[in-house]
Amino acid sequence: MTRKLKPIQVQETLKEKGVRLFSPEEFRRHFSVTLRASQEFIKDHQEDIFIKLRNGLYGLKADPPVELEIANRLYLPSYVSFEYALAHYRIIPESVYTITSATPKITREFTVQGKSFEYYRIKKEAYRGYRSEKKGPGTILIAEPEKALVDYLYFVDLKRRTLNERLNLRNIKKTSALRYSSLFKRKSLTKLVRSVL
Repeated sequence: MTRKLKPIQVQETLKEKGVRLFSPEEFRRHFSVTLRASQEFIKDHQEDIFIKLRNGLYGLKADPPVELEIANRLYLPSYVSFEYALAHYRIIPESVYTITSATPKITREFTVQGKSFEYYRIKKEAYRGYRSEKKGPGTILIAEPEKALVDYLYFVDLKRRTLNERLNLRNIKKTSALRYSSLFKRKSLTKLVRSVL
């Protein structure tokens, strides 16, 4: 027997559980319905209850996820890094409007609700050095300051980015930065990190 889902109850249940982002499969598990029923319900209520972020990823309109939560879920696995994280930690003075993330998968770019999300590939061995941080009601994965710097310098070393001359490095731990740079196994990167610090 298929359970009949009621829009108001679905919305209240998701809000109570703190579920702001979900796939049809996750929705199915929360409501003990078939995957088909889950997909149909989401499709039928895309205008009134749900926001479609991309194929297979939805948000709750009444309790929308913050942009950084979207960034973490849009392309898995990933964590926020590079310029966006550097601006977050005030290592660079500029405001950054594109949310930049590191991933061990291929480089990708998405635009969701007018916001740009960019994902840059780093080596699997270097895919670490991030932490969970509370952001509003949700939790996000973001690089530690030293890792965000090293991820960024990796692309400077590859000549895919230009070195920002106004880096504020007074709170950067040199030993942590060098430890992270060693994960990339590029002598030129370690040399660049030493010269910047």
